[in-house]
Amino acid sequence: MLVVAVVYVSRHQLVHAWQLLGQVNVWILLLLIPLQILSYYAAGAMIFSYLKEKYDITISGTQTAQMALELNFVNHILPSGGVSGASYMTWRLSHMGVGAGRATLAQVVRLAVTFVAFLLLMIVAVLAITLDGNINRFTILVASGLASTIVFGTLVVVYVVKSRARLHKASNGLVRYVNRFGRHVLRRQAPLLNPDTTLQFFEDLHDDYCELARSPRVLVKPFWWGIVFTIVDVGLFWVSFWALGTPINPAPLLIAYGVASLAGVFFFTPGGVGGYEALMVGFLVTTGISQGAIIAAVLLTRTLLIIGTIVSGYY
Repeated sequence: MLVVAVVYVSRHQLVHAWQLLGQVNVWILLLLIPLQILSYYAAGAMIFSYLKEKYDITISGTQTAQMALELNFVNHILPSGGVSGASYMTWRLSHMGVGAGRATLAQVVRLAVTFVAFLLLMIVAVLAITLDGNINRFTILVASGLASTIVFGTLVVVYVVKSRARLHKASNGLVRYVNRFGRHVLRRQAPLLNPDTTLQFFEDLHDDYCELARSPRVLVKPFWWGIVFTIVDVGLFWVSFWALGTPINPAPLLIAYGVASLAGVFFFTPGGVGGYEALMVGFLVTTGISQGAIIAAVLLTRTLLIIGTIVSGYY
């Protein structure tokens, strides 16, 4: 529905978008290939730099890139808001001697450092657009709301994970609601989650969190990889705008990327297809950029990246 709404509202700009696609500079567009590879490598490096520092697990750069491609591939062919990829990576890491709790914490670390890296970059972006008189106040408001959401979400997760009692309540609640869903919706009598196994999982997660709190230095390398990942991921869209002959201020582009990425988690479509593009286009339109250029750049980037993800990940 979001895609239909965006297409309807921007129907008069679609001709302009199509004309721009016919004028794209292919040589500039080819920069997407190395940038996409670097983006996937950085996503894997956030996990493995943490595991290497914390548990002395050795993994080559090739394996890091390979598993990052696998993770993205699974998330695209099994749309579930990132749950499929997380489950797959937990299974994959189990073959390297990493327990389920530690594997989950490694992925939580990846999400946390990504959020923190994005938050710091967004603060810079907000300062930049505040000084730019051409950017409206709505953009600043959305950026502030997004930053508040990230901070609040992070605090809630830390609040739950740091307490064994609260984790036990979370474990019991998760088992109860998931099994109730299985009985009433899926019509399955056997429980989907085992209470003891789930509780042990949360116990491991709590123990690893306590260890992490005592040695926060292990987060330094994942954090810098998070910075690289965010800059490169936003850079992919910036390259498309450049290739279309319509360079864009990277500050609002970063904020639009954050809005789409955060909301895309809740779209149970391959890679958030549909909702991601609609939100990104919808936000960028408010910044005063040509609608035709926005539609062309966003759809071109997403199409090429999804194709690259599926082909390389399948291989």
